[in-house]
This record gives sequence, C-alpha cells and structure tokens, in this order.
Amino acid sequence: MTVMTAPNTALRAVRTGMRMSQDDFARALQAAGHRVGEPNDANKRLVQRWESGAIAAPRPVYARALEVVTGLPISLLGFDAVPESKVADDQHGGHDLTSPLSGLATPTPTPTAKAATVHRSHEGVWLSRYQYYSSGRDESFAGQHFLVVLQHGDRLTARSLPGSAASSLSLDLTVDGAVVTGTWVEQTDPTGYYRGARYHGAIQLLAEPTGRRMAGKWVGFGKDIDVNTGPWELVFQDASTSKTTLDRYNTPAT
Repeated sequence: MTVMTAPNTALRAVRTGMRMSQDDFARALQAAGHRVGEPNDANKRLVQRWESGAIAAPRPVYARALEVVTGLPISLLGFDAVPESKVADDQHGGHDLTSPLSGLATPTPTPTAKAATVHRSHEGVWLSRYQYYSSGRDESFAGQHFLVVLQHGDRLTARSLPGSAASSLSLDLTVDGAVVTGTWVEQTDPTGYYRGARYHGAIQLLAEPTGRRMAGKWVGFGKDIDVNTGPWELVFQDASTSKTTLDRYNTPAT
C-alpha cells in the first residue's frame, strides 16, 4: 500500500464546504452510484481513509461517484495517479490503482440501450444566468454564476465556482437529444437578503445545435409556497476543466 505523506486536505475542504459529514458524503456517493448505474459501497471509513491520505487514489467506480457528488474533476480532489501494477480494492486495504480517469472509458455495462448512446460533450465551464422576482422587494433580479459541468453518458452535473457568486448553485441534468431536464439547488448568500436560505426546483432547457448555449425555464417554490418560474440560460465558455482554467473563471460572473 502506498501511503500519502500528507492528508487529502482538498477533498476534506470540498466535503466540508458542502456541509456534509463523512457519513453524509458516503451516502451521497452511494446514491450517485445508483443514479449512474454503477453501485458502490462507500462508507464513512472509506471517506476517512481518503481524507487521511491512507488511500492515494480511488477506484474508477468511486472516482465517477466523487465527480458526480462534488461536481469537480477528480484531478482537483487531491488524489494521485498511480501505476496500473498497483490496482486493488479501496475497501480491503486501501490499495492503489490506475489513474482514476482512465477507467471511465469502459464503465460497468448496464442492460439499458441508452448506456451505449454517444452523446455530444457538454463538459467545461459555462456561464449560468437566470431571472427571478422578489415579492418582498417587488422587483426582478438576475443571478449569475460560472459553473463547471461534468458529463457521464447522458447525465450532467454542474457546480458553481465559489468565487463567481456569493451564493452556491448546483444542477443535476439529463440530456435527451436537444432537451436537457433536471433539478437545481441554490444556497443563498448567508449575509444577503435571503440570509442563507436554500431553494430548489426543476429546470428544462433546449440546447442549440452549436452546443454553445442552452436556454429554457426554471420552476420552484417561493416563500409563500407559491410556484414561481423564470428564464434560465447556460452559455458555453471553455471546454477545459483544468485547475488553471477553473482558477481563471473563479471570479464574479458578469
């Protein structure tokens, strides 16, 4: 077993930033595995071994779940790439393996025909813009974030870059041709008008043939349990998800 010389502080920072305990994080990884058709046995002990540095890199089934849950490329979660000769099981001894991304090209087969479908890649950085009406202020406002979008088959996960807005935004989407459908969650600015309130709802977008813009509508509940809706668009910025690229976009979205 290869032992890291230092704890994986990057993974721990991402987890705590999501306000998840190690148990919560493990459950989220299990749920993500089921959603993408690759069940896993993530548990608190495994998360502890990752964060302590006892395991240098997760097996591909966990690497994919980590990307889905965090919305970040595995390369930004503090893990190392290790030689193929070190491949073994995370759960039994925390052994090393091949580069986490290398195994994603051949995931565990699933019985559905959709799994074999080739999809346009939507990975990269996108600018998110939406409009909403504030009944308390009787005024309309716009929300903007830079999002890092990752794709696994027909599923997209998008997470806002923390420096792009005072609130945090996440999207979980499914692509069916030009139709993109899913859910959104926003944690508002703790010091802002909504005092850190958490809002969530559904979203449906149409992707333009160029692949550089998606536009549609969101729907969600207001504070008076009324159903609100408004326009939402995603505008493509960059196909890279490298640390250098994400640092460049980790600034207020305009």
